[in-house]
Amino acid sequence: MPRYLNRIVLLLFWLFCTQALMAQNSPVHLGKFDERLLHWGIQVGYTQSKFDLHYTDDDAVRENILGTTSYYSPGFHINIIGDLRLGDHLNLRLLPGITLISRDMAFHWSDSYTSTHWNYDTQRTVESVYGEVPVEFKFRAMRYTDFRPYLIMGASWGHDFASLFKNKNNNDESIIRLNTSDLRYSMGVGFDFFLPYVKFAIELKMAFGIVDLRVADDDLYTLSTTDMKSRTFMLSFTFE
Repeated sequence: MPRYLNRIVLLLFWLFCTQALMAQNSPVHLGKFDERLLHWGIQVGYTQSKFDLHYTDDDAVRENILGTTSYYSPGFHINIIGDLRLGDHLNLRLLPGITLISRDMAFHWSDSYTSTHWNYDTQRTVESVYGEVPVEFKFRAMRYTDFRPYLIMGASWGHDFASLFKNKNNNDESIIRLNTSDLRYSMGVGFDFFLPYVKFAIELKMAFGIVDLRVADDDLYTLSTTDMKSRTFMLSFTFE
């Protein structure tokens, strides 16, 4: 998770705990909502994404590029929620949707290489538009009047509609090509709030890619890494 978001997470957690204590004396809304076998909703949210990189062990490449770093960059996602009740404390969710993300990369060239290749980029941004199909298990705690915390674990498959996989690469204007498909596992925590006409929730979740997205082109941008997997932090708001 990005470091500067730690304080936001702690603040949200404090607010949710305070709300839970205050809710003990508040009216109960949507008392039978969680007893439904199937219900629908929508989820929108903010993302922060980067690549999880492994620097190459190739000595010839390391002489020219001293390191490659990826930084978290902002994005957005929207999903439709299909929620199936499996038990009093367990739900199965399908969340097809669209995720727009970008990932910043920094390349640290050696001084000797920069002197002869001054036009090589030190910063690159790689953008993706994923059509995703996440499947999640939702483990719900006991309900406290109008408040109910839960844990989520799941996996998702995504297709990158903005991938440059089929584009021809060359040494004059190298592009960073990614494979079109990604597979990720995720885990997180959420908080349900039962309002008079809708159930509102806030979720904090991390997703970790297990597929190497890198296309092995013959250029230093690509050769500087031996593995390139996605990592995404998501702050989501759901309405059911």
